[in-house]
Amino acid sequence: MQTPTNTHQRIPAKGYAVHSKDGKFEPFAFSRHPVGANDILVEILYAGICHSDIHSARSEWREGIYPMVPGHEIAGRVVAIGAEVSKFKVGDYAGIGCMVNSCGECEACKKSQEQFCENGKTVFTYNCLDYFHDNEPHYGGYSDNIVVSENFAIKVPQNAPLEKVAPLLCAGITTYAPLRFSGVKKGTKVAVAGFGGLGSMAVKYAVAMGGDVAVFARNENKKQAAFTMGAKSFYTSTDTPKERFDLIISTIPESYDVLAYIKLLAYDGELAIVGLPPSAVVPKIPISQLVYNANRKVYGSLIGGIKETQEMLDFSLQNKIYPETELITPQDIDTAYENLTTGKAKFRYVIDMKRAN
Repeated sequence: MQTPTNTHQRIPAKGYAVHSKDGKFEPFAFSRHPVGANDILVEILYAGICHSDIHSARSEWREGIYPMVPGHEIAGRVVAIGAEVSKFKVGDYAGIGCMVNSCGECEACKKSQEQFCENGKTVFTYNCLDYFHDNEPHYGGYSDNIVVSENFAIKVPQNAPLEKVAPLLCAGITTYAPLRFSGVKKGTKVAVAGFGGLGSMAVKYAVAMGGDVAVFARNENKKQAAFTMGAKSFYTSTDTPKERFDLIISTIPESYDVLAYIKLLAYDGELAIVGLPPSAVVPKIPISQLVYNANRKVYGSLIGGIKETQEMLDFSLQNKIYPETELITPQDIDTAYENLTTGKAKFRYVIDMKRAN
């Protein structure tokens, strides 16, 4: 790819965008802001497809900003750096996840919880205005490059399998964070509801942390895969097991009966919700049922801060925890979306950006 010759030059980029909520992906040429003093320019080699990409592209959570280039599971090579960059050098590998900037000054940012910036200045990787660059729309990872502050890039070792690292920047941190928050350790009884891209990562992390893991899936198609990953029990969504759980992580991206999972919690157990269904079908919990199923906790979890994301990646590499992936070309994005929404996908699709037309 062509690198800038000076720090004031905007960066030409090529990606794949949708232009409306019911549109198909098309090649899209645009430009990114110049490489600032603390920025790095990353040649994107791989971009994972997250179910959030689908919800956003189809305006299922809110009206999207179009044209939209999704993608917040990014792995690539640093090809240029700003004058004050100290964390990276040209040739290093870097990962970029769900956000690319925040105010850095509020209590949340100071505690490395940048996704909850109290000044409302979190810049998410796509479908978001870049408050620090004239409010221009920020484009994501289905593209050949990205410019990002070094503070929002994750260091990736040279020997890491980049095509498997990319999905960790969302699927990994989204499931790692609640497991750490709830203190999973040896003997903790953990259930994972939903066994797709997120659910499979939750199983692997929970097993590595010593948990006794059960899986809830829509059918038995992936039953053997769950046991291979270390799960000790497997249920379909219509089963009513007798065992109770210290922690249940729900990764389900569609409408479901939340109360059914609350009733499966042990006394003082926790339900962590990370799956976010479309706004039109978000499930509700009657507060009276919380009273009748007292002393159980329900909380939500949104990705993780940059510090914890680096911790997650280091933990993943140390324990060889990677997502189950299938490489596709950018021309296959629409097919991948269809497979993900109809239950045909096995786990995680990753776009090989080097194979773009």
